Amino acid sequence: MSIEDDVALLARVPTLRLLGEQALRMLAIGSEQRDFARGDVMFNAGEPADAGYVVQRGAFQITMEDGGLHEMVARPGDLIGELALVMPMRRSTTAVALEYSSAIRIARSLFQRVLESDPGAALRLRDEFAARTTQVANDIVMVGSKLTS
Repeated sequence: MSIEDDVALLARVPTLRLLGEQALRMLAIGSEQRDFARGDVMFNAGEPADAGYVVQRGAFQITMEDGGLHEMVARPGDLIGELALVMPMRRSTTAVALEYSSAIRIARSLFQRVLESDPGAALRLRDEFAARTTQVANDIVMVGSKLTS
């Protein structure tokens, strides 16, 4: 894929779209493509997380083991490991290719350099995370009130 194709793919990701064209171009140029055969593990739960991945082609099964077993499938244009872009952490999920697949790996260090070079993009991202946090808090309050009624 070309840089232009990668920029277009990154622009499909709601969180990344907030960054703007220049930041997306920097991410596309600085990131790397990884290919996976069916059954290949992208990462395992418990491993240090230092990057996020945008699925280019194929599909990945994302499994969260938290007492129960929760699964989802990530497809082209999905961002896997979003929080790893902004903070050091351990993976809470395992990602396995369901078929021949590829993904753009965006290292946290690259993502942080892009945000440092574009304060406007960093502010837009901060505002988005704040809005999401507020929504989650509101959802928790609503669920809590229904449980106590």
